[in-house]
Amino acid sequence: MDKLFDLTGKIALVTGASYGIGFSMAAGLAKAGARIVFNDINGELVEKGIKAYKESGIDAKGYVCDVTDEKAVNSMIAQIEKEVGIIDILVNNAGIIKRIPMTEMSVEDFRKVIDVDLNAPFIMSKAVIPGMIKKGHGKIINICSMMSELGRETVSAYAAAKGGLKMLTRNICSEFGEKNIQCNGIGPGYIATPQTAPLREKQPDGSRHPFDSFIIAKTPAGRWGTPEDLTGPAVFLASDASNFVNGHILYVDGGILAYIGKQP
Repeated sequence: MDKLFDLTGKIALVTGASYGIGFSMAAGLAKAGARIVFNDINGELVEKGIKAYKESGIDAKGYVCDVTDEKAVNSMIAQIEKEVGIIDILVNNAGIIKRIPMTEMSVEDFRKVIDVDLNAPFIMSKAVIPGMIKKGHGKIINICSMMSELGRETVSAYAAAKGGLKMLTRNICSEFGEKNIQCNGIGPGYIATPQTAPLREKQPDGSRHPFDSFIIAKTPAGRWGTPEDLTGPAVFLASDASNFVNGHILYVDGGILAYIGKQP
């Protein structure tokens, strides 16, 4: 059974993995035996990430790269293949969200979210797939969202991007499944990260933030998720245990998508 989840000898690239969800998933892959490489948008974040991995006993190699820049991505992949080896596992984790009402959101802000959350996974996947075909196998994990299934005010760009990423996941499966490449997605629910910290801040009177209370009430698990909740799903989708799983989105949301809520 252990061999099903053994990633020894595999090279895993996780984008935007200096901290938070990306860091936790990369650490989980490392504990399963994978060699970790990661990127982030600037040198300060990469150095911060390298230090955090080292403190966790993980020898990770970091690269500065804007994943929305195809030329920069191709250069990074060529460098990784030269210095580390051909990538076996790609986790498209880098992402942003802009919480702005649709009628107040600029086209520039909308395009920026689409660029990072949808175009970048396309660029990254396009860059690594030739190496995976050469190796005869590959795993691509796209970090989607339950917002690919639901709508909410202020997140129109994010929901559109993640909905597109869900379909990109299925189309990579359709196009490259015969090459022994599995492309799946993880759809996190509400996860306690620095990005969501403002939504969990205590009110001046010490009470919960209204959105915090709303999410806890809507989630059967009765809590926010943690980055560590995503490590098991990431290891599963990166391992031989998922060799016949393709084009699937695994929602890790504490049950929120299955729950209509309690009757008042």
